[in-house]
Amino acid sequence: MSYARPSDKFLASRGISLVKQLTEDQIDAIKELINIGVGRAASLLNEMVGFPICLEIPFIQVFTVEDLQQELIARFNSNYLATVRLEFSGSINGSAELVFPTESASTLVSILTGEDLGSPDLDAVKIGTLTEVGNIVINGVIGSLGNLLKQRMNYLIPTYTEDTVENLFAAVEPDDSTIVLAQASFTIEQLQVIGDLIFIFELQTFDQLIAAIEEVA
Repeated sequence: MSYARPSDKFLASRGISLVKQLTEDQIDAIKELINIGVGRAASLLNEMVGFPICLEIPFIQVFTVEDLQQELIARFNSNYLATVRLEFSGSINGSAELVFPTESASTLVSILTGEDLGSPDLDAVKIGTLTEVGNIVINGVIGSLGNLLKQRMNYLIPTYTEDTVENLFAAVEPDDSTIVLAQASFTIEQLQVIGDLIFIFELQTFDQLIAAIEEVA
């Protein structure tokens, strides 16, 4: 006798984890695609600021919403973060966020603009600078995924927010999402700024992405 697999919503209603189980090869393939995207983004940032910026993704992980919130608080030792959010649609639908502790966000803006930390002028350019950085990095990564799927991606206007971790991800639907966290390391003239890239994919379209990765593997 065979039994039908319980639905994801049925499992979620009983507190059973819905974290997408990926193989090591699938994780390596996603990491490679993200690194291709951030490599392109780093080249654009280099041209924009006029000095070398190294941008790498040391590792990626897949989380539930609750585990993601705990991971961010533990990693950054803060419940208050700065984030640039960009929603995308096409063959894959979802949103991406470039997340920093607020102090790291100010440090990055100071390096990129030459304004002193604590200066009123720094606050004036902070939102615009980080929004542009997030837009370049996220577009680079999602563009790489779109190239793999041979589909044009559509984007909404990026938004900048500073808020608690709980509020930043309060709207995520845990039953319908796969969350991929990629640690992003900016290295600029001996100074390292750590942030995270977080991709929240609609569950069905993430499955399509994995299928496309397996086709080209």
